[in-house]
Amino acid sequence: MSVPAYGAEPQPELPGTPLSSRLRFSRTILPPLILLVVVLYETLVSRLHSPRTEVTAHLLFYGLLGPLVTFFTIQWIADGARAREQAEHVMRRLYAELSAQNARMQAVQTLMREVADAPDLEAVLSASAQGAVQATGAAHARLRLEGVEVGGQALGAELSSSAQGDTLLAAPSADLRELSLPLSAGPGRVGQMSLYFEAPPSEQTRALAEAIGAEVGAALAAAQQRSRDLITLYEVDQSIRAERNMRRLLARVTGNMAERVGAESRAAYLTDQDGTLRLEYAREGDGEAHYGGAVPAFVTRVGREGTPIISTPEEAAEVLAGARSALGLPMRGEDGLVGVIVLGAARESAFSGMRVPLLALLASQATLAVRNARAYLHSEEVAIGEERSRIAREIHDGVAQSLAFCAIRLDLVERLIVRDPDKAAQEVRAASALLREQIREVRRSIFALRPIDLERYGLLETVQRYVSDFAEQHNLKARLDVQGSISLAPSDEAVVFRILQESLNNVAKHARASMVQVTLTGGSTVRLRVEDDGEGFDPQAVSGRVSSAGGLGLSQMRERVESRGGHYQVISMPGQGTRVEASLAQG
Repeated sequence: MSVPAYGAEPQPELPGTPLSSRLRFSRTILPPLILLVVVLYETLVSRLHSPRTEVTAHLLFYGLLGPLVTFFTIQWIADGARAREQAEHVMRRLYAELSAQNARMQAVQTLMREVADAPDLEAVLSASAQGAVQATGAAHARLRLEGVEVGGQALGAELSSSAQGDTLLAAPSADLRELSLPLSAGPGRVGQMSLYFEAPPSEQTRALAEAIGAEVGAALAAAQQRSRDLITLYEVDQSIRAERNMRRLLARVTGNMAERVGAESRAAYLTDQDGTLRLEYAREGDGEAHYGGAVPAFVTRVGREGTPIISTPEEAAEVLAGARSALGLPMRGEDGLVGVIVLGAARESAFSGMRVPLLALLASQATLAVRNARAYLHSEEVAIGEERSRIAREIHDGVAQSLAFCAIRLDLVERLIVRDPDKAAQEVRAASALLREQIREVRRSIFALRPIDLERYGLLETVQRYVSDFAEQHNLKARLDVQGSISLAPSDEAVVFRILQESLNNVAKHARASMVQVTLTGGSTVRLRVEDDGEGFDPQAVSGRVSSAGGLGLSQMRERVESRGGHYQVISMPGQGTRVEASLAQG
């Protein structure tokens, strides 16, 4: 019995004796049998005793029966030959179909391997379209991935492929037969695959196409999931980079995580200096954010065990109002527990089967964000303390002593006003000049120390405002030239503005300049240049000096810029003005 080929109808078994048996019978059995028949016939004829009858019998036997026997024998052998030829034809067709089927199976294996190794959606679509054409024998394939919005990014795409390997083709010819199959992953649909054939596909080809569609759907869903995960990680990373306010940071990080898993409420507990957990931020179903309050036992358990835990409905309701399911994620750093993030949902078992490793990774990023924000706040407190000490020292050594000296002069005026009016008037003028100088000094300090809202106005507008106010405050000409596109991280913007502020403070304090030029240039690198026409100085002689209003010496400004991978230099000579240049790479 022959084995039917893939996609072919079963072949019936051929009747009759095999050709080899017929030839063997004709070669071994037929000659003795003919000899025996001839002998028997001649024996019978010899008994007729009539020559005429013998002649007639011989003519009938050798002229009629002999040729008939020979004809039927040859016909019998020919039937066997035709049967063999037909069998060989069936075997060749079976071999060709089995070879084609083997090639299709290899194409399916290649398709599965390539879609599994594909790094992104476009690669999955390209491998799927080309592999479907090779595996099914279609003339053309078109795959469409239905759009999915994640973080404002559309993950939808469409790709076509032909049997020649061309992609992004025009619509296939209208005379091709279309076979459309949905691409699904679990209960959800992720897209559609359309195959175009020159002839109607068989049932076996349809079944193969459906199997390919199921595998491609799963691969596309996995690629979509990876894209969602990467976008979520990117958004959390942006929150880490862009935010220093602790509660706003927690609102952003937990908001991204809640959106990722479909949670309606969330809370963040942070440890204080004593290692005690305290509620720092919470947002529940009513949309109101609140802070403080008792720490539920579930949160304490998550922090103690240090692993993600899914709550019972009772525990969820205790943590977040209206929640019937909660997921607790510990935030652990090198020094131990930093805090606990809790995500809540109104339905029970909402977090069962959730991809906890990704959420744990997001919690780790949140840990880094909290530690960075705390370090930033601590550095701010240290800087504020140092600045207060410096201001107190400057007031004591500068303004206070000048005012005391002015008071001594006025006491002298009181004694001279009767006996030496001219000398008294001279001392009054000197005291007046000293007071005016101190008033200008106090105003310079106030101008330098007043808060600048970089977050509200952005770097460019803040620089414009500051340069304009600086020129008006110090009665000199100041020009600002902005070139190119500038896009820096908020922390880098703060460094650039701080360098500008300190440089202008030094101009006002030491340069005795009449004009200052500020240039801010964008591109792959953001460059700041502050150039004045003042007296100039020797940078080596004053590299450790601290300015009177800004608090940063030249070496400190250099360290602040170079710590971010930038470049800082001061070019000056006595009598030739000063040029300050700073540059930072633009992200």
